[in-house]
Amino acid sequence: MDINQLRCFVAVGQELHFGRAAQKMEMMPASLSRFIRLLEEELGMRLLNRSTRNVALTAEGALFFDEASRLVEQFDALARRFKGGLKDPRRTLRIGAIDSAARGLVPALLNLFVPRHPQMDIHIIEDKTINLIPRLKSGWLDVIFIRAPQMTDASLEVRFITRESCVLAVPVCHALADKSAVSVEDFQHEAIILAERRARPHSHELTMSLFREAGLTPNIAQFAEEKQTILSLVGAGLGVAIVPSLYKDMNSENVRFIPLRLPETIKGLPLSIAWQKGNQDALVAEMMALLSENESITRHL
Repeated sequence: MDINQLRCFVAVGQELHFGRAAQKMEMMPASLSRFIRLLEEELGMRLLNRSTRNVALTAEGALFFDEASRLVEQFDALARRFKGGLKDPRRTLRIGAIDSAARGLVPALLNLFVPRHPQMDIHIIEDKTINLIPRLKSGWLDVIFIRAPQMTDASLEVRFITRESCVLAVPVCHALADKSAVSVEDFQHEAIILAERRARPHSHELTMSLFREAGLTPNIAQFAEEKQTILSLVGAGLGVAIVPSLYKDMNSENVRFIPLRLPETIKGLPLSIAWQKGNQDALVAEMMALLSENESITRHL
């Protein structure tokens, strides 16, 4: 077993598709498949379930993927550190963030953090919570800003930060477009563009809870997963949508964003920070300290 075999397996585990993984590794699919087969033979276990349409990790493969990902990252970090005789003092901090945090909280936090570490490379990955958590667990990310699930992996530390306010997105020519604020009763009969539950469970549940709390049933017209898709559907006049207030900073010429009145029982969308349990990285600790010491950066969310 060598590092190249591990790289090939990690690529397949990330993509769950031999063609895309081979393209990522700049290899022929047949060569990549041979690397994986040799690795499985050497380990004496099946790591992947293959069919004509799907590739999936076996139970053993999922455990091996986490460890292999960590080893590949550690190998690369070691090579980067010592290549060139330690002449480059730069270090990389890898941050994952959901879309609204990537637009609001993270830039405000980095405005305080970067001046303290001008030599640091900071990589920001924007994605959904369900995709960021595995990357954090595997060591590809140092810290993530997410909407924490109800059940959190025991290997992670999660700290609640704040709750983001929400707005109603409506077509620019909609009858509600000039309102200074709305409540659910104002749009109870409107077609609703609803966030897909699996990908955005908190946004989905907030909309459903708002209607349920008012004794109403939403008229769901479309389900959508990506933020830009939701706003495009709204802009096309197919319905209205409840979205995080920071969406209003996006370039959406055909959409108006109206402040949304929420009942006391519904507090908005939770935002948390997460990192690997036992992580003693001083930079992660400093970032969390900045959050605690500068509450003003969360007030506009």
